[in-house]
Amino acid sequence: MSVTVITEDNFEQEVLQADKPVLVDFWASWCGPCMRLSPLVDEVAEENDSFKVCKVNTDDCPDISQRYGIMSIPTLMVFKDGDVTATSVGLIPKDKIAELVRS
Repeated sequence: MSVTVITEDNFEQEVLQADKPVLVDFWASWCGPCMRLSPLVDEVAEENDSFKVCKVNTDDCPDISQRYGIMSIPTLMVFKDGDVTATSVGLIPKDKIAELVRS
């Protein structure tokens, strides 16, 4: 499954109203660790169809980032039924990314 790019306009529908768990990658283009994590998140998205994968550029969506208290990036959050069920801050290995959603 491909990655969905999140904007202020589609966050509610794509993440909060999703009918399956959603892994959200909060990132920015100037963030080195974000750039290293991004391809791993893309691979996880391609390998799993039991959950949705989305990316939020924190520079483009400051309201969403503020709403969820994003202080450091990269931050991964898992949403289930509109609620945050897991969070990871910093660079993590690929196997831990999918594990985060399943926990």
